[in-house]
Amino acid sequence: MSALRPGDITDEMIQAMDTAKRQGLHKDLRALAANIRADAEGRYDGAEPGWRAGVEWTLLWIENTASQLTEGKP
Repeated sequence: MSALRPGDITDEMIQAMDTAKRQGLHKDLRALAANIRADAEGRYDGAEPGWRAGVEWTLLWIENTASQLTEGKP
């Protein structure tokens, strides 16, 4: 097997690699949000009201960030 030379890597290959990275990060962020949600639900019912709002804001931010990674992308 021969080594790749700079000219061997096409724009399509670079785009496919970028797409795979974004999709992997998208999946990881969704899993993180699901884990946070599962851990937070019902565990801290006695916590201050701002805590729950902070968790919900964080979950929304993670999910929006994940969505932006793949919106309008091939």
